[in-house]
Amino acid sequence: MTLSVNTNTGAMTALQYLNNTQASMSVTQNAISTGLKVASAKDDGAIYAIAQNMRGQVSSYTAVTDSLNRGMSAVDVGMSAGQSISDLLIQMKTKALSASDTSLDTASRTALDNDFKALRDQIDTIAKNASFNGFNLLSGDTTKISALSTTDGSGHIDVNAQTMALGKGALTGVTSSSAIDTRTNASAMVGKLQSALTNVNASLAKLSAGSKQYSIQLSFANKLSDAVTSGIGNLVDANLATESAKLTSLQTKQQLGVQALSIANSAPQMVLSLFQ
Repeated sequence: MTLSVNTNTGAMTALQYLNNTQASMSVTQNAISTGLKVASAKDDGAIYAIAQNMRGQVSSYTAVTDSLNRGMSAVDVGMSAGQSISDLLIQMKTKALSASDTSLDTASRTALDNDFKALRDQIDTIAKNASFNGFNLLSGDTTKISALSTTDGSGHIDVNAQTMALGKGALTGVTSSSAIDTRTNASAMVGKLQSALTNVNASLAKLSAGSKQYSIQLSFANKLSDAVTSGIGNLVDANLATESAKLTSLQTKQQLGVQALSIANSAPQMVLSLFQ
């Protein structure tokens, strides 16, 4: 072995391995701190790029689910209002049928007509207030509602409006001037109300089908988002149990490396003993 005070090969070797250990410790500590084995492009450029693209997909799925939720809520509000209108039509039909009775006196028919008109006006109130996020599928002011179904923005699910305002759509035969003040009017109104009731219930079935479309697509989008999120985790998440064991090993190697460097640095001191 050559003894030299100018070149300490042992110290250089010990320092090289100690630096490698320090670098590995830095990576492990970062993984433990962030929970990610690939936290930035510096860690692994290729994996980081793949993960970022997948994060973009997850963000797009969030936009799709938000759109579907808004669409489904608007349809559900319309369905709820439509059910109330259907109930009102049943009550109105009962009033009209009672008012068509030939044995009914004028006072009773007038009372029935007043009740009928109150129910009639309530239909318009419900139809005009069945709005969510600016969409009203019953008033006749909107033709349809459209929600995103794909992350590239090219796919949509449309649900057509089902007008239930007085004198429009399903209630064409029931207008704001409908009354049962005479037996003749009451008899004619029974058939009109039955037709309106049939139309309203058919419209409710169409809204229900649209709501189910949104619900199915929403469930599918959530599953896709969860799958992609899981895939991102597989790529970038750190196994903390493994990182913990690695940290313990690196700490031991660090201590041994410091000791080895200390021993190597003391070697030149042996030269002094040759000159005593």
